[in-house]
Amino acid sequence: MSYHVRYTKAAKEDLHRLYDFLLDHDPHAARRAREVIGKSMEFLRDFPFACRKVAPDNPFLRETLIPFGSRGYVALFEIEDEGMVTILAVRHQREEDYHS
Repeated sequence: MSYHVRYTKAAKEDLHRLYDFLLDHDPHAARRAREVIGKSMEFLRDFPFACRKVAPDNPFLRETLIPFGSRGYVALFEIEDEGMVTILAVRHQREEDYHS
C-alpha cells in the first residue's frame, strides 16, 4: 500500500525557513538538505508505521529522523487514514521543539 504525503502550511513554512537558513550559509548544503528531506518523505509513502511514535496514546502521531551531516532534521507527521500521511512540522534536531 502506498500513502499520499501532504504538507500543512506550517510544515511548508518550516521547510522554507530551514532551506533559507542553509542557503545563507552554504547553498550547496541547502540543495543537499532539500534532497535528503524529500527522500525521507518518499519513505513515508511506503513505511509510515516504521517511524517512532510521539505519544503513547496516539499510534498515528509519529516522527521521522532525517540524518544530515553530524545532525539532521525531525519531521512530525500524522497517519490520517489508510491512504494519507500529513506532515505537520519539520525542525532541525538542534532546535528546542517544533514551531507552532
